[in-house]
Amino acid sequence: MNTNALWSRSGYGTQGRQLLTRMAADGHAVAVAANYGLEGMVTDFDGIPHMPRGSDAYSNDVVGAYYTDWSGRHPDKAPLLMTLYDVWVLTANVYDTARTLSWVPIDSSPVAHDVAEWLRKPTVTPVAMSRFGQEQMAAAGIDSHYVPHAIDTDVFKRTETIATAAGDMTGREIIGVDPGQFLVGMFNANQDARPSRKAWPESLLAFSVFAREHDDAVLYIHTERHGANNGIKIDELIKAVGIPERQVRIVNQYAWRQGIPQEGLAALYSACDVMLAPTYGEGFGLTALEAGSCGTRLILNDFSAQPELLGDGWLTTGQPFYNASFRNWFSTPNVGSIIECLEAAYAAPRGHSDKARAHAVQYDADLVYRQRWRPLLAEMAAS
Repeated sequence: MNTNALWSRSGYGTQGRQLLTRMAADGHAVAVAANYGLEGMVTDFDGIPHMPRGSDAYSNDVVGAYYTDWSGRHPDKAPLLMTLYDVWVLTANVYDTARTLSWVPIDSSPVAHDVAEWLRKPTVTPVAMSRFGQEQMAAAGIDSHYVPHAIDTDVFKRTETIATAAGDMTGREIIGVDPGQFLVGMFNANQDARPSRKAWPESLLAFSVFAREHDDAVLYIHTERHGANNGIKIDELIKAVGIPERQVRIVNQYAWRQGIPQEGLAALYSACDVMLAPTYGEGFGLTALEAGSCGTRLILNDFSAQPELLGDGWLTTGQPFYNASFRNWFSTPNVGSIIECLEAAYAAPRGHSDKARAHAVQYDADLVYRQRWRPLLAEMAAS
């Protein structure tokens, strides 16, 4: 599979790990051509060989050689080249000849021209990770299978406390807020600010207006704060929208870079009264699903894959945003609508939502593999 190294904290890394470890347990011979997370060496992780990224950022210069070598080592297996990434960056010639399964994110409408052309290759079997993506591909005349992203619901569950170096702590103690305060959490990537697809400016502006009327409201921001990877400088944005220092907390940057364990994330999700994550568009939206699985209500935008993930919470309205790079459309969440959703969340009952949890468990990793991946892989092996 051409994707991120399986130890990486990215959605591609976690989803690749879930799938490939289960495939390996079923007897498939699997390996990773890492386009992120490994350079200069070959290694194993969870018993799965990893080949390093090439000189090209997406391993287009080496993935063909990796595929040929791996296929030659397993002559008794039917070779299958899998991709879990944006397909418009994949340009290696091997994709024109090798049987390829592409688990592809579609986060805007219609399917971008370059993505559609790639998915129409006769060698490619498209797999949508959301119903929205499948619908958009169908509108472009592209047949696809549907396999959603998934989570370990035994990890992402209501988590009251977690062991730390200072002893057992609640998520609120880690964040630094009192039990009675109204805690809004934002757990999203911060990169590529033109546009800011994760809607950081709109969401923080909305919270600043909301917080003026609710002195007990606190915003917890779980992301890179300094604007690396062409992102937004979060501290400057906080000042620009006027959120008082006492009403905002930001994740410890050293801990964030070291990698907060999934159990720790579950405690942080569980601490929040609502997760604020209305974005311009999502291929899936993994953090929203994780938070929902912990029983946390969600505020998402009524566009792309986001409505599919809403077990309990609120949808913002949006307006079309032209994505010039791909000649298609995102949806900008309206600031006024975000404020209305925050007000509704503030008025709603606090605490764990069984409804949010019940919706999320449909995406349990074992369940998705058993119901979706095994039949699809068997079908491909028989063809």
